[in-house]
Amino acid sequence: MKTLLVVLLLCAIAVVQAFETCSSDRCKNSCKNRCGDKPNKKSYSCQCNAHCERFGDCCSDYSICSYIDPDLNEVSHHHDSSGNSSCQGRCRERFNKKDHCHCNTKCVKYDNCCSDYNDLCGGGASNSVGEGHSERSYRTGTDISKEEIKAVSEILYQSDMNKAVDSDIELNKQEMAENTKKKHDLSDEPLYKYVNEDIFKRPTFKAFIALLDNYDRKTGTDETFTKEEIKEQDIFLQEIMKTKVMKELFKFFNKKGLYENDQEFLDDLRQMWFGLYSRSSGEQDSSGFEHVFVGEVKKGIVSGFHSWIRFYMLEKKGLVDYHSHNYDGPWESYPDVLGKQFKWDGFHKEVGTQIIGCSPEFDFALYSLCFISRPGKKCTVSMGGHEISIQTYEWTKTSYKNGKKFIATAYPSF
Repeated sequence: MKTLLVVLLLCAIAVVQAFETCSSDRCKNSCKNRCGDKPNKKSYSCQCNAHCERFGDCCSDYSICSYIDPDLNEVSHHHDSSGNSSCQGRCRERFNKKDHCHCNTKCVKYDNCCSDYNDLCGGGASNSVGEGHSERSYRTGTDISKEEIKAVSEILYQSDMNKAVDSDIELNKQEMAENTKKKHDLSDEPLYKYVNEDIFKRPTFKAFIALLDNYDRKTGTDETFTKEEIKEQDIFLQEIMKTKVMKELFKFFNKKGLYENDQEFLDDLRQMWFGLYSRSSGEQDSSGFEHVFVGEVKKGIVSGFHSWIRFYMLEKKGLVDYHSHNYDGPWESYPDVLGKQFKWDGFHKEVGTQIIGCSPEFDFALYSLCFISRPGKKCTVSMGGHEISIQTYEWTKTSYKNGKKFIATAYPSF
């Protein structure tokens, strides 16, 4: 056990170091600021793109270029046929008016950098602010500081009365994967050895589980809701709004002047999470709730699927095959965060993070906090004194109520 803890600590230190910036524009022996760059054997002794795996000349920290949820590559919410909205492979690229955002030093001046410019290209973007300083959310127009987000997320964490306790869940994490792209099943046994299913009888769990069979996982298949299914959505929202977690979240946003009353807040949550949009060729085939909590399959790849409850229930039925994990959070009790690889009824998920043991309202509140406060950006939250980033993305093709955006995805990012 001590050996495993040491290994995990060393891995964590390596990841932190990998994301530190270099003093120069590019790091000669590292992938810092170079992920996706074209091969350049004259200038660099090692490479940082997919070809290096084939030629065996990847930098030792090349794994940092793989810590990107497949959601971002697969889903069309961050790029379409007319341009790009990610800096992956585009650092220092020349200006192109067709692109939705840009990845060179001038984007800082004109405030049109992609949301991942700081992480992939060395940063300096004007939308990156120091600790304690406020950032004006372009969704809300309200100043919300990093410290405020961390403070309220800690309140949400402490308010989660419905979360699992240590005796409710027993995990069998088994092997840690070094390369998640190889699709190797490194674990013979299921992830969950035991779950106290009495917790699923609690009102918010029960209401959440009732929603899981209301969707078709295949994108391109039109989603339609019966009156009963719409009622189930209402029941879920009503139940979570009774909890201290959601009351604290509303209190925070209310003090910020974002919502005058809880009904206004509830209506906006319903739209941003359950409002339908199209990830394919016109059908209303997706929503934030389906993508994040239920999971979808597009072009044979699993996207979304960030609910531990959903995972457990499908694994119990033999429909999910746990392969390995590549991140194990520092939490010694629940909620905990686990990054894992698995197959869902034969479809592969390369990297999927889930907050294990939390209540449905905590998942819902934490992602809503970050989406409203930092839409389309990484949002640092605090859980039990430990920090982790939550990445959200907006659905940019369609909107509701005076241009508000639907949730495209949200998940813990390590």
